[in-house]
This record gives sequence, structure tokens and C-alpha cells, in this order.
Amino acid sequence: MFSVRAIRNGLKRAPLGPGEARRGIVTDADVDQARKYCVNQLRNGDYEAYLVRRFVPRPAQDAYDALRTLNLELVHLPETVSNPTIGQFRIQFWRDTVNRTFAGDPPREPISILLHKAITDLRTRAGDSSTSSLKFWLLRLINTREKHMENRPFADLSALEDYAENTYATLMYMTLAAAPLRSVHLDHLVSHIGKACGIVATLRGIPILAAPSQPIRGPSGTNVGNTRSPALLLPLDVMAEAGLKEEDVFRRGPNADGLQDAIFKVATRANDHLITAREMMKNLKSGEDPGHDYEHEDEAEHMYSSVEISDESTTVDIQRGFGVLLEALPATDYLQRLEAANFDPFKVKSSWKLPWRLWQALRRKEI
Repeated sequence: MFSVRAIRNGLKRAPLGPGEARRGIVTDADVDQARKYCVNQLRNGDYEAYLVRRFVPRPAQDAYDALRTLNLELVHLPETVSNPTIGQFRIQFWRDTVNRTFAGDPPREPISILLHKAITDLRTRAGDSSTSSLKFWLLRLINTREKHMENRPFADLSALEDYAENTYATLMYMTLAAAPLRSVHLDHLVSHIGKACGIVATLRGIPILAAPSQPIRGPSGTNVGNTRSPALLLPLDVMAEAGLKEEDVFRRGPNADGLQDAIFKVATRANDHLITAREMMKNLKSGEDPGHDYEHEDEAEHMYSSVEISDESTTVDIQRGFGVLLEALPATDYLQRLEAANFDPFKVKSSWKLPWRLWQALRRKEI
């Protein structure tokens, strides 16, 4: 998930040291500066990820920082471009950047440099083939962000869940792959948690996206266009059932008829995924069956050979990957604050309890 406080105008580079013109040569100093850049971006723009990053498996931390910072860039694209064409150019830039980075020739750009470091380390630990799923999922994330860049409403709740699977769950798959932790049960847990995170991100973005567009200023300070038009991303079937109209939200904000009913239904789906993940983890830690089938288990990237599957028990896999599962805590925290606001996203108060809740969850090994 992300904070909308840090909307930036364009891409930024970390200040790289002497010799930066030597393309393809990445020094330790370059990596250190790229890491500082990414961590700072998360601190200012995705504070929840900044908190969670401390608990992800150490071998996956560089990948986590790079991927979450890239996600932040992609999330904010509709806010920082004046027309879709520029957005398409930016998306293609990142697609080309990913291909070059996995080919061993990262552009002199901090996210690429840190991702290259993570890829190199992963290949050293687990072999050249270990990064194939990472690239697959990263390109899927970029393609999904491109598909939804115009901020059109989702057709139904299932479409919103698909979006969450291909963005937030996919980010978590990549963190597991970077560890590497290859377990279909962990993937299953991550799928439910990621769906909840994606739904929550959609809910918490409502007050921002429904606000009037803001002008974009050029270098001289002149107005060169406006950001996106106001948008409401709630599923259309839920809005129809609640009698909610987009125009009412744009004009009346929290006073729009049916808004809280629609928010309640969508939030309930996110909470259902979190409940399912908790029940599933309890079953797995007890040595029992997860309790239901994994809808994506037949997809190639979730099918692991006997060589790839860890010899350790599922319980040990959960312990090793528990820091990744902590993504459930920010989602839970927001849903509780949303409920306290009577499902009015415009009145959700900020929280100071999340760091303490993360520590408690880590100590108890519960999400």
C-alpha cells in the first residue's frame, strides 16, 4: 500500500559518484546510494512498506526496497502526467529498464541499480534460473499498472480482486522469490493477503482520486495541463446495488447517497481475505490441510518441482517468510479505522499504532 502524500513530478535520480558514465559497471558506492534513495522514497511515500521492510527476510530486502519504490512510481503516474501518451512513454521506459536490468545492463537509475544488485545476489545464491519468475511477475505488475492507468472503475468485485492479485499479491510473490522461498502454501497465503491489500489501497485512495484535478506546472511555473480527472474506482456492480453515483461523490464527497453502503461491502471482501489467511495459517501450522483450494496453483509460476521445494516443513517456511506476511497488518489497521469512521473514507483518522502492532504480530507470529 502507499501514501498519497508524496506525489512527485517526474523521475528522479540518486546522485551517483565518479565514473557513472561507465554503463554496466555498478560499484558498491552506487548500490549504497541507490539503497538510500529507495528507502527514503518509501519513508516519505509508502510509510507502511517502510515499516514492513525491516521484517522481510534479509536476503530479500534489496529486492523489496527496489520493487516497492518502483510500485510507488507506477502508482503515481496518473497523478504526474498531463495526458495518457506521456504515461505510456513512462510505462515503456520502465518495461525497457526491467529488461535491461535482468540482462545485466541496468540504466544509471537508483531503482535499477538496487534491483540489479538483488538479482545478482539471488543468482549467486540460487542459480541463474532463480530469477525467471521474478521477471515474469515484475512485467505483470507493470502491465497491470498500464492497463489501469486511466483510473476507470472496476466492472465488479471480481475484477477488483484480479487487479489486487496482479499488483499487491504479485509484489509479495516477488519478495518470496527474492528470498528465495518457493512454497505453494506461502503463495496461497500471500494471494489472500495481497488481495486484501489491493482492495484496501483502492478504498484509501477514494478521497484523493475523487478530488478535483490539480494543475501541472512547467519549469517556468506556467500551467502546462492538468492531472487526471476525478475518479471513483469502486466496482460498478457494488455502486449500482448501493444506488451510488460517481457524480454525487465528486460533488458531495462523503455526503453522497449510498457511499458508506458501497464502502462497507468492498471492505467486507478485503476483511474476508484476511480472515481466510489467518484460518489457513492456523491450519498449516497445525499440520493440517489449508482448508480450501488455491485458485492459482495450476499456473506455471506457482508449480514447483521437487528440487525447488524446500525440504523444510511448511511451518518452517512460514516462519522464514513471516515478515512478508506482515503486509496483512497495515490492511487490518486501515479496515479497523475505516469501521471506526462508520465506513466513511473521508473521515478515517491516521494511526500511530501500526509499529506497535507489527512488533506484537512478529512476537506472537500471528497476522
